[in-house]
Amino acid sequence: MNASAMFPAANSTSKLTCLAAQPPMNATPLVSILINNYNYAPFLTQAVDSALRQTYENIEVIVVDDGSTDNSWQVIKSYGDRIVPIAKKNGGQASAFNAGFEKSQGDIVCFLDSDDVFLPDKLQKLVDIFDRYREVGWCFHPLERVDNDLKQYLAPEQYSGAPGPYDLRKLLRRGKLGEAMPFKSIVTSGMCFRRELLEKILPMPLEIRITSDDYIKYAALGVSKGYILLENLALQRIHPSNAYTFRDDRPLLRAKILLQTAYFLRRDFPEIKAYANNLFSLGAAEFLQQSQKDDQQLHRLVKDYYASLSFLERIKVKLRERYYLGRKR
Repeated sequence: MNASAMFPAANSTSKLTCLAAQPPMNATPLVSILINNYNYAPFLTQAVDSALRQTYENIEVIVVDDGSTDNSWQVIKSYGDRIVPIAKKNGGQASAFNAGFEKSQGDIVCFLDSDDVFLPDKLQKLVDIFDRYREVGWCFHPLERVDNDLKQYLAPEQYSGAPGPYDLRKLLRRGKLGEAMPFKSIVTSGMCFRRELLEKILPMPLEIRITSDDYIKYAALGVSKGYILLENLALQRIHPSNAYTFRDDRPLLRAKILLQTAYFLRRDFPEIKAYANNLFSLGAAEFLQQSQKDDQQLHRLVKDYYASLSFLERIKVKLRERYYLGRKR
């Protein structure tokens, strides 16, 4: 299969348009909580319960099982009509996001990994923010990192800025983000969106099977103003079964995630191609650092990406790639 078949050509029109200020919301807008799950049956009950036990009541909880081989589906079915269950063949996190969003009806949409837990007042705080700041399309917040049993609190992330509205669109279009974000660990369970914004981003490319939240968050930063809430409104469980954190092949996987995310961001949101190019440079540098770099799919992606660049862009990407390589030595 050639690169163009695996990685389709750019669309003639971009998904990237400004999100207009929203009209007043209903007093109690419907909030959809999308839980994506793959073989996390031991944690799934706590995740679903944390969604159902929110102090904010107008919610729907959609649980997408991505072809688990453990007893996850039995856990999901035990909730009856309290949740919306979706069973699908294994296709990766991106496909689970797409399936959950397609089924959802909420004016506001929050994501929850099935090994994480929402704190009870999370949704009420988010609804208040979206009601107060009509121009924002996303709200991101950090997570409290905890151990496998949700008991031992791990070292917290240090903040470098203040909470409030943020507009980072111009920075991304110049290829920058840097220290603009007051915290760095923007992960699935700390992301929430207006439906109108997610409709500009999803469905997302199925090729990004893991850490698919990177594509969504960078696209959101490039599409819309948003709000940073510096409160830990969820618990992030750090455990040996984390799909990414404890992988033996994490360096190669990180390179793959960066390269795929950059490729599809440039394709779908060309106005932020400068930022995509910088992600690509970092991914290419990390790929070259790996002892096992016989991944032909990634080689084709890299070749295809370079072919899409102008002469000047290619020089800039190569120079930045060399910079990242030198920094890692």
